[in-house]
Amino acid sequence: MRDLLPEEARRRRALAKRVLDHFVLHGYEPVALPAFEFAEVLERGLGTLDAADVLRFIEPESGEVAALRPDMTPQIARLVATRLADAPRPIRLCYEGTVLRRRQGRARRHRQIPQAGVELYGVGALGGDLEILRLAASAVREAGLDHVVVDLGHAMIARALLDAVPAGLAAELSEVLELKDASRLAAVLASPRATDVPRRIVAAIAALPDLAGGGEADPDGALVFERAGRLLAGTPAEAPLAELRALWDAARKSPELGPALRVDLGELRGLAYYTGAIFHVLADGPGEPIAAGGRYDMLLSRFGLPMPAVGFGLNLDAVAWARDVAGAADEPALRVLLAMGPERAEPLAAALRGLGVPVVTHAPDEDPEGYALSWRFSHLVRERDGALVVEAAAGGGGAAGGRGSEAGVVPAGLDDAAAAQAIVLKTRGPGPGGK
Repeated sequence: MRDLLPEEARRRRALAKRVLDHFVLHGYEPVALPAFEFAEVLERGLGTLDAADVLRFIEPESGEVAALRPDMTPQIARLVATRLADAPRPIRLCYEGTVLRRRQGRARRHRQIPQAGVELYGVGALGGDLEILRLAASAVREAGLDHVVVDLGHAMIARALLDAVPAGLAAELSEVLELKDASRLAAVLASPRATDVPRRIVAAIAALPDLAGGGEADPDGALVFERAGRLLAGTPAEAPLAELRALWDAARKSPELGPALRVDLGELRGLAYYTGAIFHVLADGPGEPIAAGGRYDMLLSRFGLPMPAVGFGLNLDAVAWARDVAGAADEPALRVLLAMGPERAEPLAAALRGLGVPVVTHAPDEDPEGYALSWRFSHLVRERDGALVVEAAAGGGGAAGGRGSEAGVVPAGLDDAAAAQAIVLKTRGPGPGGK
């Protein structure tokens, strides 16, 4: 858990709003969900919850076991199955909030993970998968990231092969495959426990970590799909491979997806509800996906409403980290400090707030420059002989930059509404940004 100081909170809020507004532009309606859920609902959606990963407590009024949500998708599935069961299909929903996971590993990972995402219900494979992939790619671009990799896989390729293996061995193989530990994978498959597993299944599982491609070395994916076709022919993974190939071919025709696409047939996700195509979006910096999602057609049936479903979530902390590494610039935040007497400052502040400008009044003899610098005001406005002098404050993202650099003068004699409009023009300049 951690606090966010004012500038961090502002950037987080701006990023979340930017992403959510993008989802809404694509027809996804926002929903809000409770921070905790009865454990029975989460277990129905996610499978048995590992006590080491989930923060549980007893809900005082009912005595039921509740948990701080580790994932929002089961909550939205519950909402759709109970509150939107009669809604026309397809159903497009988006959300923003935090999930809580007791994660082990690198020190910079936090238990509280801010997310924004979408869920699409009632659209089958290919059409729905392609819509979600395109939206994920456009959302990260909207967030300011132009150079990302979209790693595409299919949950049922590895799962179909592991279903042909004894349960205990399958669990160990699944763990090894998630780690992509090829040497340990070979050792497990060569152990006596795998003696009765069909050799074709053993060969296919052993090859999974290497069945990855795309990019400059294999732009159309032909090499990896041809090799996979030979290895998986006649196995239960043959059908999901064909489904993935159809999605790959369709996605590559999309200008926003084609150059970024990679394929990884050995990818496994920890959440058990995925039933089809899965993907991760990767960028320099975080060392973990900035977005992830996939198809989960069986989840709604667990809540009594069978329906195809696909979605993804953005990790907003990871996106912010990747933005910093990429040098993505934030739009300067306009915040004005009025350093003048209250008789002039208060009505002028009201007029500026009416234009949507954050503003604070401050006594002119109490170091307004230092106050503006400390609290990251973009501009400082003083009164001089009835005129208003607009200055760009240092460190606040002002258009002119530099402590005390003058952005313009608003002449005396204007009423408060006109003076406020003039201040905005001096800070932002004419055009769309100054409306």
